[in-house]
Amino acid sequence: MRQWLEEVEARHGIDKLTLRSRQVVLASFATLLVLVIYRGFLLQDDDFNWRPVVAFVLPLVLFLPSIIGKRARGHAWLAFVSLLYFTQGVMLVTLPGQGLRGVVEAVVALVLFAGCMGYARFRSRQLRQ
Repeated sequence: MRQWLEEVEARHGIDKLTLRSRQVVLASFATLLVLVIYRGFLLQDDDFNWRPVVAFVLPLVLFLPSIIGKRARGHAWLAFVSLLYFTQGVMLVTLPGQGLRGVVEAVVALVLFAGCMGYARFRSRQLRQ
């Protein structure tokens, strides 16, 4: 795997790979944030309550400074947090009537994981050069 990644880096260039992985992170982060906010609002009863929305959104929002600051270590930690949303999406698939939303959330969380891990690798290598 390491050799393959080094070949990809040599073929495409570290700067281009860093930019592409950042674009993937931004798109999947925004999509996951919208999905999580939507799910938080679906849990509402007649009385509006912000707690479910905040509980789902807070783990993602805590990583905004790392994403804005382009910090590789923050992206690596965000990759691990995205696996929680993947697990949540898989659990949603098992609920009746929630299958599509669960699949979408799981796929978006996996894309976020891959993008974050790629960005953490390529950005740290870019900074070493």
